[in-house]
Amino acid sequence: MLAGQPVVVLRDNVERTKGTEAQQSNIMAAKAIAAAVRTTLGPRGMDKMLVSSTGDVTITNDGATILHELSVQHPGAKMMVEVAETQDDEVGDGTTTACILGGALMEQAGTMVNQEIHPTIVAQGYQMGLEKALEILNDLVITVTPEDRDVLTQIASTSMTGKSIESVKEKVAGIVVDAVKAVAEEKNGKLIIDEDDVKVAKDVGETMDDAELIKGVVINKKRVADAMPRKVENAKVALLAQPMEITKTQVKSKIKISESQQLNAFGDQERETLKKLADEVRAAGVNVILCQKGIADAVQYYLAKYGVFAVEDVPEKDMKFAARALNAVIVNKVNELSPELIGSAGYVEQIEDTELVKIAECPNPKATTILLRGSTQHLIDELERAVEDARRVVQDTLEDGTFVVGGGSVETEMMLRIREYAASVGGRTQIALEGFADAFEYIPKTLAENSGFDPIDKVVALKAAHANGEKYAGLNVYTGEVVDMKAERVFEPARVKKQAILSASEMASMLVRVDDMFVTVTKEEGPVA
Repeated sequence: MLAGQPVVVLRDNVERTKGTEAQQSNIMAAKAIAAAVRTTLGPRGMDKMLVSSTGDVTITNDGATILHELSVQHPGAKMMVEVAETQDDEVGDGTTTACILGGALMEQAGTMVNQEIHPTIVAQGYQMGLEKALEILNDLVITVTPEDRDVLTQIASTSMTGKSIESVKEKVAGIVVDAVKAVAEEKNGKLIIDEDDVKVAKDVGETMDDAELIKGVVINKKRVADAMPRKVENAKVALLAQPMEITKTQVKSKIKISESQQLNAFGDQERETLKKLADEVRAAGVNVILCQKGIADAVQYYLAKYGVFAVEDVPEKDMKFAARALNAVIVNKVNELSPELIGSAGYVEQIEDTELVKIAECPNPKATTILLRGSTQHLIDELERAVEDARRVVQDTLEDGTFVVGGGSVETEMMLRIREYAASVGGRTQIALEGFADAFEYIPKTLAENSGFDPIDKVVALKAAHANGEKYAGLNVYTGEVVDMKAERVFEPARVKKQAILSASEMASMLVRVDDMFVTVTKEEGPVA
């Protein structure tokens, strides 16, 4: 109002929500997102069935996949989804934990705002709590070396526990660890791993137990001619970027033929040129060709006659991956081939009853492939998600050289120690710090609920164990007992915990300070709720 007259400064398609209503709206949205994935937490968590508008079905308990498939409209809820996506992009696991923690922090913030504690005080307490939590996390980490394969395998196994492919997790965990270690490179005293150096290939038709690690590459193509050998031992592999055929000239031209002899001579010359391409391959000592473009029929005939295994129309991405795996160089023309540009592999074969070409046993490969098999596409897709999580946690652990124990152990320790710290701070900030500490209780409580145990009893037992100095005490979700998680070998990377706490805390600190929302809507949509 200005001089008793209303002043309109917003367009008529902008919906405004302000004050307590805006804060409560964001809190309810964050809690709704956390509730959507809460039941998937832990080894005994449930799965979700997601059906797209086209009827495609996805069955998973991966938090990031679930939230990515949901159509979220509320701006506060979208920030919660971003927390999960950031967690997935940065560390590859812990998305459900990050969402539950974010929802718990928003719920605690709502309680404090209702008690008339100013949002900036809450945000300040959360920032202090975050710093203290990271300090506590550093006290709880355990170091690991790349040589400790058993621990790395256990970390990979923990990340896959609770998924529908659990029956093969031990074998797949070992495969993942070997694949990641094979491509790890040491730079300036630290291990560096390029996540693109481990490729996952899928094939429907066999059982999940047939998964294997290939020190090389799998290409989703068939050899160009059935007359070619199905398998080539001691392969010498050439990578060609240009087609093995006679290319058109750059200028328009016509050839006038008046006699049949001229036509025969022209055809003979063409065949001779194409035969020369195959002869050059043979002369270079090559017995396997991956060509990014096409291979003429005549060239295919001569290559098959010489016992050369050839694949055409290989995607550029697969060509580059093969170059790393084979230690080879992609060349433009056959006559440019030389021994230092040709890659080598133990063998190359067309996998029977599939359209997959396997190039394996590469010496010192800079890239590896994990081949997954399964009876249905849904099963293979879930196995791929599990392998992706396992690959990322092994990578995180190798790069940092640290891990922590699971089972709600870290969260319980943080809850108690941040509460002790809050008592030394005093003032209203102490209440905000205590609220931050209480949010960590939701993780062990959810683990207990999802496992069919009384959450209050289990959280009380966990607090008692940690108060007695048992900093590795956690909940065994199968027996309901509070046990030493280090002895139980339930491990996860410290980086996953750190990123979950960072993302959830910063999101909650930002959202709790919002007291006004302006949402532009179209007439068809109506206001965002």
